[in-house]
Amino acid sequence: MAGADRIINLTNSPASDDASPPLFRTSMGNILTAAQKARVGHVVILSDPVTPDVLEEEGGEGVAELDLEDAVAPDAKPRARRSVLAWLAQGHRVWIRINDRRSGYWADDVGALASSHGLLGVVLPETESAADVAETAALAGVGVVALIETARGVENAGHIARAAGVVALALGSADLRLDAGLGDDPLAWAYPRSRLVFAARAAGLKGPLDGPDMQLDDALITRVQAEQARAAGFGGKLCIHPRQVSAVNEAFGYTREQAAWARAVVSAAEHSHGAAVRVGGEMIDSPRLELAKRIVTAEQEK
Repeated sequence: MAGADRIINLTNSPASDDASPPLFRTSMGNILTAAQKARVGHVVILSDPVTPDVLEEEGGEGVAELDLEDAVAPDAKPRARRSVLAWLAQGHRVWIRINDRRSGYWADDVGALASSHGLLGVVLPETESAADVAETAALAGVGVVALIETARGVENAGHIARAAGVVALALGSADLRLDAGLGDDPLAWAYPRSRLVFAARAAGLKGPLDGPDMQLDDALITRVQAEQARAAGFGGKLCIHPRQVSAVNEAFGYTREQAAWARAVVSAAEHSHGAAVRVGGEMIDSPRLELAKRIVTAEQEK
């Protein structure tokens, strides 16, 4: 599917005052299946609670992610869980963010969702160990995006990335900021970011997902943070508002000049019989050719 690396989730908003059930969060992008070590790109988390009929209108060509964790008040979780199951039963295909393994709701979540038709995978918050992922994946019967939000999780990133059932790592920056006492200086985030990036790559996963920018009205800040994340090796960035989407997409995309360079490189390499080539005064060896191929592929998937 074109653009299969673009995901949009809606989570982290207050419970709706509307009496209609499900406290859902919509998705307007595309997501890979959890059956493989997924290429996860731009992940956008929005904040407005909507009902299932609105999901159809706002979902576009993408699949929805439904949230059973922070967006749902404790006393509303059973009702939200029933609504999720009812929505799946209607033939929808979704990712679901469940409650963390140490909560009192995790067992009910995975038990209810186990092998549900249409469940593409789950996002597991507060992931701190490989066992968190493995047990969740085994019981739910689907792949897991491990959301790492604590110092313990960061230190165990290598084990988590190799856990049975993991498809991607993601950085939960808001909770990690609180847990580790981190500030806004990019240097403060260099260590946790690097831990996740190298853990993911060493385990054969694509670049992890960076945490969200909490500033809703400054696209420049979002763009700068996304560029920093990309430079650090991340494959995408979480967002909390639609205004942030364009900035993140731009930061993780390619310019016209980069795309033109990539096409020229690939074209030249087709006639080089595997030897290094010269394009625009630059020597193109295997790593540069691989980069060019990735850019061309990304542009074709738009």
